[in-house]
Amino acid sequence: MAVDAQYSSDVEAILSHRYDGGADLWTTPDKRLLKGAPFSALESVLYLLELGMEVIDPLLQEAAELILGTWREDGRFKLSPQGAIYPCHTVHAAEVLCRMGYAYDVRLQKTFEHLLDIQHTDGGWRCSKFSFGRGPETEFSNPLPTLTALNAFRFSNYLNNEPALDKAVDFLLEHWTIKKPIGPCHYGIGTLFMQVEYPFRNYNLFVYVYVLSFYNRAKRDKRFLEALEALQSKLVDGQIVVERVVPKLAGFSFCKKGKPSSLATMRYHEIMNNLGGSR
Repeated sequence: MAVDAQYSSDVEAILSHRYDGGADLWTTPDKRLLKGAPFSALESVLYLLELGMEVIDPLLQEAAELILGTWREDGRFKLSPQGAIYPCHTVHAAEVLCRMGYAYDVRLQKTFEHLLDIQHTDGGWRCSKFSFGRGPETEFSNPLPTLTALNAFRFSNYLNNEPALDKAVDFLLEHWTIKKPIGPCHYGIGTLFMQVEYPFRNYNLFVYVYVLSFYNRAKRDKRFLEALEALQSKLVDGQIVVERVVPKLAGFSFCKKGKPSSLATMRYHEIMNNLGGSR
């Protein structure tokens, strides 16, 4: 899929931010790949892929090498030269690289092994960072990093072949029941979660249903079907209408708030294809 002409201005706008951090490829001179949201290195690559830029494009190949340059022998990714390496960093880098076709690279295979080794007892992934203090809720995993990990694993042979991933799916389905904020970063299912956000950045209904739709463990589960029904109730003439977008992306044509998005609707069709057709 190549970039459609109607999105060329969006691509140009994203590229216009590539030096904002003080270095090339949306990063900083000391190579911080998560700095500068919503135009961090990892996010900007995902936008370009979503808009249809081919992974063989020299720019994306250069970005892939930049990300792979942060890979460690134990499978983790160090996205900043200083500070701790958190699981959320590793799953985010893995997700981007898998989207770029690196799921079977030996380095990503090591990353998958590492993630399975550090999986929390409840089936998800969590960081030992307690910005909101400690409490019973922080003993849970963090839902968004868990969803992001599953989005990376779906590109691999582990998809629907690894019981540990079924456990991660179960954790996320249980959160649909719990609803309350859980995990050290306090991810909840409330008003903001139920708003359709696009492109996929935060924990919300759309990306929740999208990622889980790849997993057989979820497809017939009552909780997943409730979430799917909630998403379908928001369709307008069969199209996804963006309800929430980060303000700095508000001017982009592919994700205008309150308007149908063809690219978001393509993701919805992918959900339905994963489920075997229309419901």
